[in-house]
Amino acid sequence: MLERIITALVLVAVVLSCMFATQSQYPMLILMIVAAGVAGYEWFKLMPRKTNQIIKPFAWCYGLVTAALATLALYFKDIALLLWCASILSWLVSVYWVKNYPEYDGWYNNSLYFLGFVLVAAAVTAIFALWFSSPWWLMYLFLLVWGADSGAYFVGRKFGKKKLAPDVSPNKSVEGLYGGILTSMIIVIAVEILYLDLTLAQHILFLILSIVTVFSSVLGDLFESMIKRRAGIKDSGRILPGHGGVLDRIDSLLAAAPIFAAGMYVLKLIGVDL
Repeated sequence: MLERIITALVLVAVVLSCMFATQSQYPMLILMIVAAGVAGYEWFKLMPRKTNQIIKPFAWCYGLVTAALATLALYFKDIALLLWCASILSWLVSVYWVKNYPEYDGWYNNSLYFLGFVLVAAAVTAIFALWFSSPWWLMYLFLLVWGADSGAYFVGRKFGKKKLAPDVSPNKSVEGLYGGILTSMIIVIAVEILYLDLTLAQHILFLILSIVTVFSSVLGDLFESMIKRRAGIKDSGRILPGHGGVLDRIDSLLAAAPIFAAGMYVLKLIGVDL
């Protein structure tokens, strides 16, 4: 437990420092590229292969390519937008995969190698784009995801009876999902009342986007759990003592970040000034 707490404190300190300690974009940029590379490396280990042994040079090459794609998208906005669109479409399809696992696992094939490039690069570019717009929007996304996760954990632990996806993540319950949504809605309403000066229609649009983001964070968590279960691996990595790998920490953000960033982009296009 102590190891887990220390790791969490160090991780939070690093992320918050990159977000708020300087106006330079380079610390955040470097953090995103490194995160993309490590997440890519961990993703490779979850992929289908003919033998149980992981060829680490191949895994590191995959991680480097993932980091390179993320770097390209970080510098060219049009590439980032394409990645967000591809990512969102992939998450829509993954709803069917999660719902029908393990009866259907045809998704577990070599196409996941390509999917990993898209999902990881889309997530880190979305996180950076939100931070670049305002560090507080990225903080809002973190609060939404962490609020949903914490609410789901405590409510599910106390009242959880009906399993949400027993074959994917046995510990998650429908009651926990409701608790997570309620917690996130408290955060959304507080932010809208205290910080946002919007019309009623704009408030409703922002609320819808936030709700969709919360549901997508749950989907991201379930999807990574499903891949790990199918691959027979408990944690995606060991780089974060007590927490597993980078993918284990950002699984919810893999889906939530590009969906929220794309939603914010659309809201600005239609004239919602946030």
